[in-house]
Amino acid sequence: MSAVPNLVSHEWLASHISDPDIVIVDATVHLPDTGRNAKAEYLSEHLPGARFFDMDVISDPDNPRPRKIPSAERFAAEVGKLGIGNGSHVIAYDTLGLYSAARVWWLFRQFGHDRVSVLDGGMVSWKKARLPVTAEPSPLDPATFIVTAQRDLLIRRDEVLEQSTQRAQILDARTQGRWAGTEVDRYPGARAGHIPGSRCLYWGDLLDPDSRMLLPADVLKSKFTAAGYSPDQPVTLSCGSGLTACILALAMEQIGSKNWKVYDGSWDEWGRNQDLPVEVES
Repeated sequence: MSAVPNLVSHEWLASHISDPDIVIVDATVHLPDTGRNAKAEYLSEHLPGARFFDMDVISDPDNPRPRKIPSAERFAAEVGKLGIGNGSHVIAYDTLGLYSAARVWWLFRQFGHDRVSVLDGGMVSWKKARLPVTAEPSPLDPATFIVTAQRDLLIRRDEVLEQSTQRAQILDARTQGRWAGTEVDRYPGARAGHIPGSRCLYWGDLLDPDSRMLLPADVLKSKFTAAGYSPDQPVTLSCGSGLTACILALAMEQIGSKNWKVYDGSWDEWGRNQDLPVEVES
């Protein structure tokens, strides 16, 4: 099968939306403090043919933290219910432009499926182009999805602790204030601050403020450089709960940097664990 890009434009998707291998998924996630319901919004308005990728379902049911990566078996079973097979070209989008869709891209990549792209600018760019949306239910024809390989794009808490101790590269996608510990964290019960030795690269600074599309590669590269990222060293990507760290991963792919892993637990896990060290900025 031919390779697919990590990002596709709304123009490209509009012209390919009826291709038989295309499966569009609405990957929207809203955190509890927003008061918004992603599934309800999907039912009222979505891209034609889009299925709802429910990250509360396609997750590890035994993990107390929400939306953690599921087993390969659970992932394969749940995406198969959405009509996604091994030959499908998955297009993920979210209603905020780019927020949670990159995590779906990361999940498929982690489970060995490279035929996955993110709609650049998501619903924001789609609607700005006056392209159609619908409330019509999308037909679901179950498919068989088989995880044939798993990649090494995931890092767990104990490995992150070791990296922190060794002062390896860790980039935190949260806001500067949350990283510094000067803002109240969005995850009740999590301490203020950051993983020792980590640096801040706020995910929102990688997007065009109007279109919500990823910035051009040369601008992205300058953002990573300014954050202290060294391309000759591996990097761990963290955030609040494992969503926006995937935006950093997607951006790194756009600039040709592939030596990264996503810390799935992120601050929602680290910040709650009193046995783990925390730094704050004075």
